[in-house]
Amino acid sequence: MPPVTRGFVGRRPRDRRLPPGQYDAGDQWPVLTAERAPTLDTARWTFRIDGLVRRPVEWTWDEIRALPRERWDGDIHCVTTWSKFGMRWSGVAVDTLLEAAGPLPEARFAVAHSHSGYTTNMPLSDLTGGRAWLAFEGQGAPLTREHGGPARLLVPHLYFWKSAKWVAGLRLTAEDEPGFWERNGYHDRGDPWSEQRFQGD
Repeated sequence: MPPVTRGFVGRRPRDRRLPPGQYDAGDQWPVLTAERAPTLDTARWTFRIDGLVRRPVEWTWDEIRALPRERWDGDIHCVTTWSKFGMRWSGVAVDTLLEAAGPLPEARFAVAHSHSGYTTNMPLSDLTGGRAWLAFEGQGAPLTREHGGPARLLVPHLYFWKSAKWVAGLRLTAEDEPGFWERNGYHDRGDPWSEQRFQGD
């Protein structure tokens, strides 16, 4: 039997909640953005779904806040390698919003666009089936401007650049249309568990 070295306990097991290449941000919630955080007045705020839908629809702040609310608890993962565990979110399911608009059969993708001009794209299937929300609250409090308030898209199973801050709407399309980061070398889909950070990953 080989000798045992005092104090040696072996390699620390990797946290199974962390996708490859990520680290636990702990109590921190880093603020990263491609543009300056806009100041949005909820009295003039709107959210619109159009493109390949039966009924283009737009909500005011009061109208969208009156829709049925859902809570989602879980982990988020940023392409810049930080992850944050045990997040608490509250908002309206994207399924609820899409039901009001009625996607056409040929709608296969969505472009999320923000009041700041930012855009990001994803397959429509990544926004449906209880996988995405229009979030108003994070960690039990209204979203701050730096974190995308008053409302941001929440698509937690993808890298967090897909969860567009200051979101203004969704446009449904038949073909994939790359958004801001996707045109600048990031992966079209962004699955953290497959490390889809950049084009070609």
